[in-house]
Amino acid sequence: MHLDLSIVIPLLNERDSLPELEEWIHNVMEKNKFSYEIIFVDDGSTDNSWEIIEDLANKNSNVKGIKFRRNYGKSAGLNEGFKAANGNVVFTMDADLQDSPDELPEMYRMVVEDGFDLVSGWKQKRFDSFLKNNSSKLYNWVTRKMSGIQLHGFNCGLKAYRHDLVKSIEIFGEMHRYVPVIAYNEGFRKIGEKSVKHQARPYGKSKFGISRFIRGPLDLLSIMFVTKFGKRPMHFFGLWGSVLFVLGFISAFFIGVNKLHYLNSGLHAPRVTDTPFFFIALTCMILGSQLFMSGFLADLILRNAPTRNKYGISKVLGLHSDDINLFEKKSNLGSIVEESSKNLSSKNKQD
Repeated sequence: MHLDLSIVIPLLNERDSLPELEEWIHNVMEKNKFSYEIIFVDDGSTDNSWEIIEDLANKNSNVKGIKFRRNYGKSAGLNEGFKAANGNVVFTMDADLQDSPDELPEMYRMVVEDGFDLVSGWKQKRFDSFLKNNSSKLYNWVTRKMSGIQLHGFNCGLKAYRHDLVKSIEIFGEMHRYVPVIAYNEGFRKIGEKSVKHQARPYGKSKFGISRFIRGPLDLLSIMFVTKFGKRPMHFFGLWGSVLFVLGFISAFFIGVNKLHYLNSGLHAPRVTDTPFFFIALTCMILGSQLFMSGFLADLILRNAPTRNKYGISKVLGLHSDDINLFEKKSNLGSIVEESSKNLSSKNKQD
């Protein structure tokens, strides 16, 4: 049975804020008569955050927890929290008390009544450092231009998701910053935004680091590329490999024709290696061949990947979900049997 809300809260060394945050959420939930769960994900804290979570769980049965052996990052925390969430609407928020639980009821309404797949918070007035504020503005502008999604704040920790959305996506690396982009590319196109109250951090220190300037743009490029060409890598590598090879071949052809023209005219023909165009043409053909082979190998790998035919299905007509699951299990079983038969045949030949 689904609950009304699941609230996933990844954290790292936030022992001082946890009791106050849990009490604040509890009061909001009781006031609005929501059934809920709070899933704290301890991302390898070195203080006694986990002991506090255990104590809160003893006092409130709606509190649950996941503890990592070491620090894996916010993306890992969200991914595991999404797996465990049972709410019809799943929220994410930071544990530092900068996100206000008072925003949850309205964001819940936007998902349930207005039909949004995802509602992202927008911190119009921020209580962060000058560097963090301005870097976030630049980051949001670049993400809007590259993704086409018109959100003011992509990386706001306070977000609301439809249940089937969080079960359809996977987050890893540093991609928690781009959950709206991942969701949009998975077919969840109704993405909204709500202006939310942002508060100064009362305890601890910010986890903001300079490394986000490097990791953020690289992760965005990775998402855009994998989404577009993840199931057809040959279309990218093969196209540009072919373009480079053809350009190099045409250049080499004209260099050869020019050499023959000199010889046929009885003129002194310069050596083809004396012109830089020969080496440019040769480099283009080599790079083109390498790109083409990369696409070919990527296609071979994809054809043997277990997720090669994994697609998001939003509705089924005339079939039950159990029928689909059974079909998937049979397909997987068939692959296992086929692989086992090949191994057995190979072993018999060796014997």
